[in-house]
Amino acid sequence: MGKLFDVSLVFSSIPELLTKLPITLELAVVSMLIGLGLGLVMAIIKMKKIRVLTQITNLLISLLRGTPVIVQLYVAFFGIPMMFKAINQQFGTNLAVANISGFVYAMIALGLNQSGFMAEIIRSALQSVDPGQIEAAHALGMTYPQTLRRIILPEAFEVALPTLGNSFISIIKGTSLAFTCAVVEITAQGQIIGGRTYRYFEVYVSLAIIYWLVTLVIEQIIRVIENKIRIPDQVELASANGEGKKNDKN
Repeated sequence: MGKLFDVSLVFSSIPELLTKLPITLELAVVSMLIGLGLGLVMAIIKMKKIRVLTQITNLLISLLRGTPVIVQLYVAFFGIPMMFKAINQQFGTNLAVANISGFVYAMIALGLNQSGFMAEIIRSALQSVDPGQIEAAHALGMTYPQTLRRIILPEAFEVALPTLGNSFISIIKGTSLAFTCAVVEITAQGQIIGGRTYRYFEVYVSLAIIYWLVTLVIEQIIRVIENKIRIPDQVELASANGEGKKNDKN
């Protein structure tokens, strides 16, 4: 009778699982960038209260946030090829579908899913910027895109950074569902190893260790970025405190 739990297999599986970690990280980064871009556009549409577009945006956000990500992955994987085939039949085109990899479907689905959450995160961060600074920028002759780039986004980024970090960690864990689109990332690789060794429990423990360590690294990176961003404010505060102490002594 074999061991109930083989510790050595937990650690021996990690190197093979790590070979697929770049795919997991690449999928997470690209999906996050798509989510940020679309989320920013939707947040601005909601803030500007553009007719029709605002209603469409609200419906899209509700749909993306209200349906499971695995369903969205299946819809992308099966729905996009069907859409291309329908276009080919309707217009007599020859759009190639077979050459599209599962990575693209997973990237689109995860990016859209994130955009629904990013829109609200970014909107809240943008609204936290002092309106007086925006008015001052307009008084200096800045256009809205210039104000957005130079004043609103830098300040909003500092406010949103902790939440964005949590979202990135969430999307890394969400990539574990990309196997539904035939993407072999670390979780799919774990299923392959488990099918070969019949020791699924040990393999999933290995996966848990990898995900946990990646999360710890990302948390540290976010903390360093937060400290870097807040250094100027801290310096000004320290200077103000120092001047206050000198005045008290005098």
